[in-house]
Amino acid sequence: MLKTLIIGGAGYTGQELCKLVTSHPQLKLGHVFASAGSKNAGEPLPLGIKGVIEDGNLEAILAAAKDAQVILLATPHEASAELVPDLVRHSDALIVDLSGGFRLDASAYPKWYGFEHPSKDLLAGAVYGLVGWNDDAIKKSRLIAAPGCYPTASLLALKPLMKAGLIDGLPIINAVSGVSGAGKSNKPHTQFCEVSLSAYGVLGHRHQPEIGQHLGCDLIFTPHLGAFDRGILATITVPVKAGTTQGQLDALYNDCYGEHPSVQLTGNLREKSPAIKNVAYTPYAQIGWAVDEPRNLVVLSSAIDNLLKGAASQAVECINTHFGFKLRPLPGYGWEAL
Repeated sequence: MLKTLIIGGAGYTGQELCKLVTSHPQLKLGHVFASAGSKNAGEPLPLGIKGVIEDGNLEAILAAAKDAQVILLATPHEASAELVPDLVRHSDALIVDLSGGFRLDASAYPKWYGFEHPSKDLLAGAVYGLVGWNDDAIKKSRLIAAPGCYPTASLLALKPLMKAGLIDGLPIINAVSGVSGAGKSNKPHTQFCEVSLSAYGVLGHRHQPEIGQHLGCDLIFTPHLGAFDRGILATITVPVKAGTTQGQLDALYNDCYGEHPSVQLTGNLREKSPAIKNVAYTPYAQIGWAVDEPRNLVVLSSAIDNLLKGAASQAVECINTHFGFKLRPLPGYGWEAL
């Protein structure tokens, strides 16, 4: 079993990682650290898991890294960017970073994240961990950048259209997330009683360049915050090439995802739509589509749990892909052999 180190284990995503690693037949949970400066050191691990969250000081983290085969980071973006070079020097482990610290080209960081990237050489070699679309690179790299939650929902829906060369204009993505996407820290505007369904980050959200870079075209992305705890629903309108039919997309999406272990297809949106209630607390994405043939438009719908398929369970799927573990994630943090 591969000894697994988690850094940032006190947050919502870090807690999900602890559960997934503990239930995994090929992984063994080792040290779990709080993010640097966190007040959560000494708190117990999630219910049913023995141990406490340790103080995330650099000396202790690097000592634990020497003995790890897998390192998972659920840390702030700039913290990951600064910590990963030290981890690479002190460990031969596979590193999966769940922050935005290694998802974009170096030139994008000052504008979208507010800092110059401190390790452009490692950034250039990092692999984007969109499982099912980048598996060959995931198998070969020791530094994987797990996609963001909104990008996961959006890219899983859009990638088949891009693969088939059908996109013929600017995709417009409207997506709504539950409040857990804002993290565990206490922020007045994300407290449940203060949240009313509303758009935010209009024309300036950092997930827009991430989606665009890894899709391969420009787009418009508008996120919304909703008064529910977890989940993302993305509705995407895409101009497509003339002659695109519903039957063509039925075949395309079944070809892309018919064997995918964590993608469920709902098919024609006129008949059934993805829904957050179907994916919350599960590692699955649901995707549906409908074609407006007279106007050459496609409407896509994608639903995920932002903490699982949009973060923790996809990160562990990256581990499975890298090491060749033939496992399907199950609701309730379980795994079954493929």
